[in-house]
Formats: sequence, structure tokens, C-alpha cells
Amino acid sequence: MTALLTDGRFFFPGPTEVRHEVLAAMARPMIPHRGAEFSAIFANMQVALKQIFGTARPVYVSSSSATGLMEAAMRSAPPGRILSIVNGAFSERFAAIARSCGRETDVIEVPWGEVVAPDVLEQRLSAQRYAAVTVAHSETSTGALTDVRAVTRMARAHGARCLVDSVTGVGGAPLEFDAWELDLVLTGSQKALALPPGLAFLACTSEYIAAAPATPGRGLYFDLVEFEESTAKNQTPNTPAISLFYAAEVQLAAIASEGMPARWARHAAMAARTQRWAEGLAATHGDPALGVLAGAAHRSPTVTSVTLPARVPGSTLVKAVKERGFTIGTGYGTNRETTVRVGHMGDHTLPALERCLAACDEALAELKA
Repeated sequence: MTALLTDGRFFFPGPTEVRHEVLAAMARPMIPHRGAEFSAIFANMQVALKQIFGTARPVYVSSSSATGLMEAAMRSAPPGRILSIVNGAFSERFAAIARSCGRETDVIEVPWGEVVAPDVLEQRLSAQRYAAVTVAHSETSTGALTDVRAVTRMARAHGARCLVDSVTGVGGAPLEFDAWELDLVLTGSQKALALPPGLAFLACTSEYIAAAPATPGRGLYFDLVEFEESTAKNQTPNTPAISLFYAAEVQLAAIASEGMPARWARHAAMAARTQRWAEGLAATHGDPALGVLAGAAHRSPTVTSVTLPARVPGSTLVKAVKERGFTIGTGYGTNRETTVRVGHMGDHTLPALERCLAACDEALAELKA
């Protein structure tokens, strides 16, 4: 059985808590990053990453945050106009990246906590030719989960590629790259993969990468063509963060050992427990303002955004929970003080989550929510 965090206390929505064994791996001495030892580490990571992403394709590894690979995805996307589905702060970031890369970008604005309606997306795709659609799988700022398989199918039907930000999805929410016929998916190390920040991972189809050379201005550091060529040699295109690769080799193997169905089920159980707790707060405290931001039909298994009454600012509740030995997150962006976010992802377990929720209950009672 994979070692998990039965004593976890850090339920922040990313970075999430990292096991001691994984942190200890980073203390190993440096090695040449173009030598056989590093290539063996990279090859071991590929075995696990392919299982985690559900793909036979190589998975690129970047010594950057996921934002770097969001830019890489955009710089290598087919030439043309971009359609961004925006239902929170991080899907808005993808739109901002598209604009910063010089792309003409249209936006579908979706209320925070909701997901795009299929008929709305169909209408937009029918009215204008787009090269690519961007979408957040699990919107970290709200806890809303989008059906990226359906979005990709619709985008493809209209001749567009679909670029998926699955930063709080991969490793915690079901995702099968090949079986779902996705175009491109990226994630970061510090969320459901339960690694320190600083690595990002991306899978794309052979068709996507074969078309990339036709896109001008791809740059060099984040050129996916460079990543494709280097990954085939079990190398990175530029100097990697070797210590983080040590940690990743250990943790990705542990995730593969747990198995994706079991990992998805554990995350689903933690999400269900958190959502039941949050839904019960309105009755406990006699205030309908307390509850879950995302609708019941589209909630992320990795992060829950809990709505609060105006008299309990998110930062105040986070501080009160911290005094009880647990860390949760405030809301994000426009929701900073009207919500708090519980990150139930990575190697966390139900017993530890129960203790965190109990601390939240105590804090709410003290604050007379």
C-alpha cells in the first residue's frame, strides 16, 4: 500500500502537503544532467507519467510552473484565433496568456462556480472559426469541474484544438488522455501529484506536435518541438531542476503503485465528505450563505470552495483554523473574502481530513458564523 498522509495538516489548495520521503529524496547529491543516471531517472518518470495521464505518448517535463507550459501550449498552437472558456481566475489566466502571445482571443464568460453550457459553446464555435479552445479542467479558484472530454469533442468537430489546464485535475480527477481523444493536457507538480512546486508536465498528440513547426514565434525555452525531441532521448531540452526530478521519481512511482482508479476513488471520497460538511453548515449555523460554491453536478474532487456570510471574512476564518494547527486557503481573486477553499488532494486521507473539518467547525463556532 502506498504511504499516505494520515497525519496531514496542510489542506491548502496548492501547493499541497508533501510526504517526508519525497522531500528527503531532494537531498541527494548533484549528477550530470546529460549523463546516463539522469536519463534513467527520466525514463522511470515516463513510465509513471504515462500511466497517470493515461497515454502511450511521451509526457514532457518542464522545470517551471504550469503557467510556463500554458505559454508553451499557446506558442505551439495552430495559427489563428483563440476561444477561451473563462469560469474563474485560472481559466482567465489562460486567456491572458493567449493575448500576451499575440493571439486574437475571444472569451466565453461563465459565472464563477459554474461550467460552460454545451449550447453556448456550440453557438460560439459555429459563429466563428477558431484555431484552439482553452479550458480549465478543475478550476482551482472555484472548485468547478468541466467535462473536458465533451469540450474537446465539440472543439474538434469545428476544426479547433482544445488546450486543457488540468493543474488541479491530473492525479486526482479522472482523466484518460488517449481514451478521451484529448489534444493537449498540462498540469503542475504541486497539486494532486503532491510534489514540491517547480515542475510541470504536458501531454499532447503526435498530430499537435507535428503541426507545431508551422506556427511562427514559438520561442526556444518553451518550444514544444524541442521538448518532443529531447523527451525521445530521455532528456530535457534545457538544464533541469535535478533535485525536483529526484523527488518526482519517488512520488510518481508511488502514485503509479497506488493505481489511478484507487487514487481517483480516494479523492472522490474526500470531496464527497467535504461537500457534505459544507452543505450542512447552513443548517448548523442558520445561515443559507454557507455552502458550496460549485453546483452539485460539476464539483472538483480535489478542491472545494466554501461560501461564507459577509460577517465571516475568508482571511479571518483561515487564521482561526491555522490557530488550531491546520491550513486551508482563502478564496481567490474576486472571491477572496467571500469563500475559503479546502484542498483535499494529493496524498491526503479521510482521517486527516476529518480532523481538518473539525478544526473548521471549531473556528466557525468561535466566530459565531
